[in-house]
Amino acid sequence: MINRGAPIIKWLYLVPMALLVFAGCTGPGQAPNRNVFVIVMENKAPADALSGPFLASLAAGHGDATNYHAITHPSVPNYLAMISGQTWGVTDDSYHALPPDDLGHQLTSAGVPWRAYMEGLGREGCLDSPLPYDPGHNPFAFFGSGCPPNVVPLTDLQADLVANSMRFYWITPDRCHDTHDCSVADGDAWLQQTVPSILSSKAFTSGGVLFLTYDEDDGSADNRVVMIVITNDGVHRTSAVRYDHYSLLATIEDLLGVGRLGNAASAQPMDDLLGG
Repeated sequence: MINRGAPIIKWLYLVPMALLVFAGCTGPGQAPNRNVFVIVMENKAPADALSGPFLASLAAGHGDATNYHAITHPSVPNYLAMISGQTWGVTDDSYHALPPDDLGHQLTSAGVPWRAYMEGLGREGCLDSPLPYDPGHNPFAFFGSGCPPNVVPLTDLQADLVANSMRFYWITPDRCHDTHDCSVADGDAWLQQTVPSILSSKAFTSGGVLFLTYDEDDGSADNRVVMIVITNDGVHRTSAVRYDHYSLLATIEDLLGVGRLGNAASAQPMDDLLGG
């Protein structure tokens, strides 16, 4: 006799198993298919950075990691840590050719669409475009044989936001707008112009998370920096958990459903600032 219940029982068994496998592609408790945005500013301790009224309003209205730290000094090894999970022994701000073991190559291999938007990037390319663009603030140029085609001028961002065509958006201001060479007020004005265009875009409102941080502080041993996490639920959250740039990479990789690189493998992700 045909057991007509068997296919149903098999289906009821397979569905939860499939859901468990699918859930394993993302971080604990995190919904799949969230778009991730990162903005990195430069060289300010929190008290200085938050003297900018717009940045202060973001910290007061969204996720604020009050115990977030950079990895080291100077800038370049921090950028390398943010996208590869290690500093590669780099202790200066010079260019170093590194193997293709970074977030960019990882996302490309996984078929995750991404772009890094560099303000001031010109026809001269990733290493030779003139100031105020800084190749040291473009970590994707260090891995593999120069910049991948995913690294584009910042002027390409708006069209991609409208099209909702990427899953990962890395945004680097130039040396003035990131406050490396100019005042906090200049950086705050740039953020006030840039961040709302992201938050109002289809790319963000369809499930986005924006991380806004600084590469390092002003040279202290503590090296605590601002980390603001903006989700599209508009909820203000604070966390006193000690996080660092490896935590950022772990969180990004969990949200995008890829494995963790380097020290991100053992880092605690910033799940308490992400909401449901």
